[in-house]
Amino acid sequence: MEDLVSFCESWLRTWTGNNPEELLAFYEGKAFYRDPARPEGLRGHGELLPYFQKLLAKNPEWVWRALEIIPNPKGFTLKWEARIPQGETILTEQGLDIVEMKDGKITRNEVFFDPSRLKR
Repeated sequence: MEDLVSFCESWLRTWTGNNPEELLAFYEGKAFYRDPARPEGLRGHGELLPYFQKLLAKNPEWVWRALEIIPNPKGFTLKWEARIPQGETILTEQGLDIVEMKDGKITRNEVFFDPSRLKR
């Protein structure tokens, strides 16, 4: 469990600061990623990098933290909280990631949260 906590802390830290290549390094070359903005999903570094570049550039100051990590045979489920600056306001959102891993890299990452407040 300590390994998962350490992994999540490092991985979530790379979602802040607009360093998409650092974030991409956590993902296996053919990894699958999906979130509410990309319900059809993205596959592999060639699709992930442009998406991460755009997403992180738009949100360089958001901060993510793990609320609960639930291990499973393929990886873990992560309950998280994000603090997302929106002008003078900071939104606090919670969500869930289902993460599958192999050899220390993410092979599948499905993100679930309600994006309606972010669209306002």
